[in-house]
Amino acid sequence: MRYLNTLAPLKDTRGTAVALGFFDGVHTGHQAVIGAAAQYAAAHGLAPAVFTFALPVNSALRGGRVFSQDEKHRRIAALGAEWVLEPPFEEFRALSPEQFVADVLLGLYHAKAVFCGQNFTFGKNKAGNVALLRRLCGAAGVEVCTLPTALHEGAPVSSTRIRAALAGGDIPGVTAMLGQPYRIDFAVRRGHGLGRTLGFPTINQVYPAGFQMPRYGIYITRVSIDGSWYPGATGLGTRPTVNTTGEGPTCETFIQDFSGDAYGENPVLEFCRYLCPSRRFDSLEELRACVQDAAAEARRYFARQGVEPTSLAAL
Repeated sequence: MRYLNTLAPLKDTRGTAVALGFFDGVHTGHQAVIGAAAQYAAAHGLAPAVFTFALPVNSALRGGRVFSQDEKHRRIAALGAEWVLEPPFEEFRALSPEQFVADVLLGLYHAKAVFCGQNFTFGKNKAGNVALLRRLCGAAGVEVCTLPTALHEGAPVSSTRIRAALAGGDIPGVTAMLGQPYRIDFAVRRGHGLGRTLGFPTINQVYPAGFQMPRYGIYITRVSIDGSWYPGATGLGTRPTVNTTGEGPTCETFIQDFSGDAYGENPVLEFCRYLCPSRRFDSLEELRACVQDAAAEARRYFARQGVEPTSLAAL
C-alpha cells in the first residue's frame, strides 16, 4: 500500500475509486465502504484509494482514537486499498463542497467513482451531503455509491459506540462492531521491575494522550512478539496496590511463556475478555495470587477454544 500525506496529485494513470471518510476504528461500516471501492476498482481497472485525513492527537474534532495510525493503515490495506490519501485536515478544511469535488477528487485524484456512508458530509462546516455529492460528481460523470449503515444489536455501528463499549469493558461488543479483535501496538517501556521481583515480569505499554482507553481492570489478552502469539493476563489502570507516587495509568501484561526482552518493541496486544475491575490489595502476596489466577484463566480461556498457546495465530 502506498501513502500520500499531503494534498498533491496522485501519480497513478488508472484513475481511482475512492472511499471517503475518517475511518477511525475501521469498523464494519467502514469496511463495507472500503471493500466496495476496492471491488469496483478491480472490476473497472482503477486504483482503489481511501481518502481520510490526519488530526493532531489532542484534537477535539473527534473522540479518543481507537487505533494507532499504523494499525489503522494495516486494517485499510487488508481491505484491498492500494492508496491511503491522508492529508492534514487543515489543508482542506476551508474548501467548499464544490471546491473539494473539483480540486481534490477530480483535480488531484482523478476519481471515476466515490464511495461513502449514507450520512457522509464534506466541505467547510460540513455543508455538503450525499445528495450534493451525487449532483457534483454526476455532472463530471463520476459514479457515487453509498453503503447502508452497519448495525449491531439493532443500532448503528459508530466509532462513538465503540469508544463507549471500550470504556465499559464490553470487549465482545467492541469485537463485533470492529469485525475483528481490538488491539494496541504501543512501544514497550521500562517499568519499575516490581513484577520481575514478584516472579511475574510484565511488558509495560502506555496509552498515548488522545487515545480511548478501555475500562480499568484485568483482561485476558493475547500478545504477538517476534511473530509468535502468547496468552496474556493484562492489568490496565493505575496499579492501586503499588502506586505511591500518583503515576498515570499503564497497561501491564504478564506473558507466562515468554522470557525474552521486548523493550523498545511494538508488540501487538489483543483484548479477548474483561475479567474484573482492578482493586487495591492488602499485600503483594494477594497481588501475586491475582496475577497468577488471571494467567491461569487465560490458559483455560484459550483451551476452551481448542487452541494451544503456541498456535494462537489460528484465532
